[in-house]
Amino acid sequence: MPFEEKATAHNPSVGADGGQPISINTNQSIADSSAEINENLGFEEVARQMRQYNSPGYMRTFSMSDLYENIYDSRPPIVDGLLYSGTYLFVGAPKVGKSFFMAQLAYHVSMGIPLWNYEVKKGTVLYLALEDTEKRLQERLFRMFGTDSAENLHFTIWVKHLGSGLDEQLQRFVNEHPDAKLIIIDTLQKIREAGGDKFSYANDYEIVGKLKQFADKNHICLLLVHHTRKQQAEDKFDMISGTNGLLGAADGAFLLQKEKRTSDAATLDISGRDQQDQRLHLRRDADHLIWQFEKAETELWKAPPDPLIEAVAALMVEQSSWSGTATDLVEKLDMDIKPNTLSMRLNVNAGRLMEEHSVRYTNERSHTGRCITLTLISEA
Repeated sequence: MPFEEKATAHNPSVGADGGQPISINTNQSIADSSAEINENLGFEEVARQMRQYNSPGYMRTFSMSDLYENIYDSRPPIVDGLLYSGTYLFVGAPKVGKSFFMAQLAYHVSMGIPLWNYEVKKGTVLYLALEDTEKRLQERLFRMFGTDSAENLHFTIWVKHLGSGLDEQLQRFVNEHPDAKLIIIDTLQKIREAGGDKFSYANDYEIVGKLKQFADKNHICLLLVHHTRKQQAEDKFDMISGTNGLLGAADGAFLLQKEKRTSDAATLDISGRDQQDQRLHLRRDADHLIWQFEKAETELWKAPPDPLIEAVAALMVEQSSWSGTATDLVEKLDMDIKPNTLSMRLNVNAGRLMEEHSVRYTNERSHTGRCITLTLISEA
């Protein structure tokens, strides 16, 4: 569709009711895998295979063994146990306190300070406060945080629509801020395409799908603020305004609810593809308007210790880098494990090695065979 210079309204609204993982190994794409397979083949065989790849009926498949031979990008946490890279909905009734929660989350990520008892990964944050004015933002942030300002927390109150320039605006911001971790769009309705008031499953799925492609491509978290409908539902997430296409395309959702509008107490229900379902009980500080944590109904599951991961982490304490074959690593670790099994287990747990121990793991093919490289990443 042609790009039109449409943009969100400058004035705040009144009555707002209204992936595949990416392999970092050498055989991710068809072209890459064909190059690997055809390394020692003649020209005619290479041409035959390329014709096969380009034929209309060709379908790329991969086996379970293929999966274990590759290393895929994990979804790094933005807030441990709470928020990860990807695209999420943050929904609630109008005036329930969503924007205060968004400001609190944005501030904590930009400062790198824990949110309640959840560890936070510091990074640049962009907050599209599309239902606010600069004066209202100033007063809200001062009341919440005083003068402790964050240089890498950026705001805007006016952007173009999705499909009419917003895509380029967001990409430019990320390019200019390579440490960007979180973009908040408050609200989703404000950036819908012109004529995007035709609510259908396909339309809702496409809108969130486009945003998800952007988030996955740039390895960031995109948080979309949205509203609930007035009708109650047995499944609370069925109260999200619009069709199930919104939640269907997203990686997860947060639902903020109060039992009574006049109450300071609220529940935050969390559901996602890559995280544990949770319900948190919160209370808003009447003086500073900050959400305070009271309790969680379920304790977060933690992966049990893995002897192989612990052994690799211990090796990296002794030396900051190591390189060799899987057989070499088995001998170095002095473990009773087959080299092929070691490679597969480390391929699957590459993200855990990085997140828990700051160890980067690669397993790449060369002309002499596969080579494992372990590197301890400095916290600085």
